[in-house]
Amino acid sequence: MTDLPILFASEKELISAALQLGALDVGHGLSEAEKRLAASSAKQRVSAKRVALLRDSILSGNDPLGEGFSSIRSAETRRSDGATYTPEGIVQSMVQWAANNSSPSRVVDPGVGSGRFLSAAGRAFPNAQLVGIDVDPVATLMARANLCVNGYAKRAKIILGDFRNFTERTAGQTLYIGNPPYVRHHQIDAVWKDWLAQRAAELKLPASKLAGLHVYFFLATALEAEKKDVGAFVTASEWLDVNYGSLVRSLMLGELGGKNITVIEPTAQPFPDAATTAAITTFEIGAEPKTVSFQRVDDLASLGKLGSGRRIRRDRLATEKRWSHLTRVAERPPEGYVELGELCRVHRGTVTGANGVWIAGEHSAGLPDSVLFPTITRAREVFNSGGLLKDPDLLRQAIDLPTDLDELSVSDRKRVESFLKVAKSMGAHSGYVARNRKAWWSIGLREAAPIISTYMARRPPGFALNKAGARHINIAHGLYPRDPMNEKLKRALVSYLQHNISQKSGRTYAGGLTKFEPREMERVIVPSPELLTSGVCL
Repeated sequence: MTDLPILFASEKELISAALQLGALDVGHGLSEAEKRLAASSAKQRVSAKRVALLRDSILSGNDPLGEGFSSIRSAETRRSDGATYTPEGIVQSMVQWAANNSSPSRVVDPGVGSGRFLSAAGRAFPNAQLVGIDVDPVATLMARANLCVNGYAKRAKIILGDFRNFTERTAGQTLYIGNPPYVRHHQIDAVWKDWLAQRAAELKLPASKLAGLHVYFFLATALEAEKKDVGAFVTASEWLDVNYGSLVRSLMLGELGGKNITVIEPTAQPFPDAATTAAITTFEIGAEPKTVSFQRVDDLASLGKLGSGRRIRRDRLATEKRWSHLTRVAERPPEGYVELGELCRVHRGTVTGANGVWIAGEHSAGLPDSVLFPTITRAREVFNSGGLLKDPDLLRQAIDLPTDLDELSVSDRKRVESFLKVAKSMGAHSGYVARNRKAWWSIGLREAAPIISTYMARRPPGFALNKAGARHINIAHGLYPRDPMNEKLKRALVSYLQHNISQKSGRTYAGGLTKFEPREMERVIVPSPELLTSGVCL
């Protein structure tokens, strides 16, 4: 983004540069945390020449402070904090959408970072108050400096704090715009998970405590925004499909008033530090448009005008459990080709809830063979199979007990009950999955699938003919032919899938992992059985 080489040796030097660029002149003074950082960085003075170069770069539309921060603090650390900064092309596209659809008296960026969105919004809305919120004092100091250099100090307010606590109201329209932090649920405190459930309940909506932090920001916006306020957020796209994303989907059809969803493929690097599929979501509070538009782009140059794309009726969206497939233009198979779903049903593997318990090991010694099943438990078992799983002895075994233990013989039941005491001591009965099963001890493995595929990896999925009779847990999918397939046809199908399916057909998450949900895999285009067995398509 910048034409200036990154020369900051440390965060202290970066902070000093921000202070010299005018961070102190923005808003109502620094917070205590910002003051401490400023005091500790006082000795790291940056030369006047360097400050002048930084100022010129900022005035040219660059963000040398943000890029310096991204260079000093590792990508891994910033991802864990949700501090992934947004490329200029996405920022400009979102601000342009806002300029075409609103006249805000206030612009709020809930995760301001170095101030990229507010700087662009300051140019687009010359009379609007600019409010930025962030939990990182280094980020707020950078945002202050960028806003000051751009001439927005008098109408800017930077808050060191959590957007979920933001309750300031204003007369006139507010634009909520930015890149809410992406933090997985494991790193979210229990008190905030309770907040999510309680505040969602106020809207009579269910909320999952497995939700990532970006979901909280959608909810906080829906709760605090006023009718006619507008918004544009860019986030990871997973909320479009995963169960915990149902809250955002409901908000988009309700309180948020969803207008448009644009999915950006990871090849476009919407988040430079993470190979992730992104989604730009626009909304108008209280609006009830008859349709929501969906589009998908492969590169930032194709981003174009937000709001275009395929229009989907809201009543249909209300019945769809997953939305990402709606961004894809239906691909008409060429002559002689069909969707994989016409040949096979695709089913995700069993969720055990506690692999350490339900995959056999020393803790399960003594269990009868009748409850032990060779099972695909690692993706590499499929990847390394060469397309053919044939030796069950190379696989670990999953423990699948009957729901009714009376089905067991007297001797087998004693051995099982002895194991269940161990399983209980390991907490197997108390997890969410176990508590929602008919019997906590019965994981319910599916019948062995004739073809096994991987579910998630940093590469295209792997496929294997399952001659080992292996079951599969949720690291894999099972392909079950709708009509009987002979061995020649199954082998030909596996061979085609192994060599012709790309990552692009799935969804890519933070860290570069690509997932293929069952319905996404069923939409993959494959040759008809006649072409497969003829060999002309391989």
